[in-house]
Amino acid sequence: IAADLHENFVVVSEAIQTVLRREGYPNPYEALKELTRGSGAVTADTFAAFVSGLNVKPEVKAELALISPETFIGVLPPGI
Repeated sequence: IAADLHENFVVVSEAIQTVLRREGYPNPYEALKELTRGSGAVTADTFAAFVSGLNVKPEVKAELALISPETFIGVLPPGI
């Protein structure tokens, strides 16, 4: 199951949306919809490229990089 999770970062899209909303990012749902409904699985590399392309502060990018399918359990850790 760990391998399946690692190859399917789409499971953390709600967490990503939450952080982007908190930061006032415009249309976070739509940004993620475009990412998650594309062609193929959303992998760690796909996710990293998405985060890298976001117009947010470096601290927010670092925060988003900590979110992964292996660590996200439906509740963001304190500080995120």
